[in-house]
Amino acid sequence: MNETLEVKKCICPKFEKTFSILGKKWTGLIIEVLIDGDKRFKEMAEQIPNVSDRVLVERLKELEEEGIVIRTENPAAAIKVMYGLSEKGKDLNTVMVEVQSWSDKWISC
Repeated sequence: MNETLEVKKCICPKFEKTFSILGKKWTGLIIEVLIDGDKRFKEMAEQIPNVSDRVLVERLKELEEEGIVIRTENPAAAIKVMYGLSEKGKDLNTVMVEVQSWSDKWISC
């Protein structure tokens, strides 16, 4: 019985933290864009046209700090900085698909 209570105490903070990360405006779209593969900043900005550069930078830094996004620098290449999903980020794909299915069913624009 005590073990069940310990598990429940552990779930709530993790659940809340997950939504505090993923619930920020633009975060879901950034992850969705990166699910298809690594992108340059400009490519992401073009695919999410209403996000400001400042906010896109902030969200990418937050996602990088959480270990969801990986920023790769290659000074020798023409494209110097690329962003992609880590394994942790790629693991969100099934979650994103399910959220999209739910929103298609229940949310109207």
